[in-house]
Amino acid sequence: MPETTMKAIRVHEFGGPEVLRYEDVPIPEPGPGDVLVRVHAACLNPPDRYFREGFRTIPEAVRKQARLDELIMPFTPGSDISGVVAAVGPGVAEWREGDAVFGAVRFPRLNDGGRGYAEYTTSPASHLARKPAAVDHVSAAAVPMSGLTAYQYLFDHVRLERGGTVLVNGAAGGVGHFVVQLAKTRDAHVIGVASGRHETFLRELGVDRFVDYTATAPEEVIRDVDLLVDTVGGPDAHRFLPVLKRGGVISPVFYGDYHRERAAELGIAFVAGQVRSDGAQMAELANLIDAGRLRVGVDSVFPLADAAKAHERAERGHIQGKIVLRVAED
Repeated sequence: MPETTMKAIRVHEFGGPEVLRYEDVPIPEPGPGDVLVRVHAACLNPPDRYFREGFRTIPEAVRKQARLDELIMPFTPGSDISGVVAAVGPGVAEWREGDAVFGAVRFPRLNDGGRGYAEYTTSPASHLARKPAAVDHVSAAAVPMSGLTAYQYLFDHVRLERGGTVLVNGAAGGVGHFVVQLAKTRDAHVIGVASGRHETFLRELGVDRFVDYTATAPEEVIRDVDLLVDTVGGPDAHRFLPVLKRGGVISPVFYGDYHRERAAELGIAFVAGQVRSDGAQMAELANLIDAGRLRVGVDSVFPLADAAKAHERAERGHIQGKIVLRVAED
């Protein structure tokens, strides 16, 4: 008799990591254009924490614009998955049962999101790509949202030209370590800012210059940057204005106070965008991984049942790469 229930993490009320419950829920069925994926690994991303907390760190105006307060309880967090196709819905021709796939599922949709913290999930066929053969499911699951954010910022929004100087603040984190490597594919001179314990990791990824912010204020020693990708943000983000050339660009990944009027006086522009699911771009990232041009950083791995511990790890910060939930063995 086929299985009808699965284990999943669900949130019934907003709060700390303790609200993440490991429960039995029905296995979903794929609708038209969807596939059912047996999840082998899922990745923790900042939006998972924002949803769990009730968006308390998101400015009220942004919450209203994005209609975040309309999230329906209970919900299962998670958009980033790697796994194996278990079934296909009507109209799906590109995937077959047994195909190994990965992707960011239904992001940034709110109430019909990815639900990746589960043994099974459904995904639009177009949101998935074939899992890169060079890595296991844990590493593959660490790619989607952060990899797509880096890819879309550099190549869709900024349209990075060859040979410029790119500063990555928070270079060792999920988005940051992918920005470093993707910028190098455009022959950029890359400066990475992170704490000193990440220097070896970032040197191996190809940074041309490393600045340990715990020892040196980067805004005092860096100049003539074409593009700043700031994955940290915060109330002091404006301290980076002096590092940019006139005509330079800031791409903020998180909210920050950049003193935008002063930035405009300095000829500094802001370019960013909302990351979105995209199977074709996931395939591009997979090709880079299989070619040895994109390395996946995994900070730590937790069993699905220990999702709360994974969130506790995330809240301690200083992450190198991504935090991943192992759902099934490869």
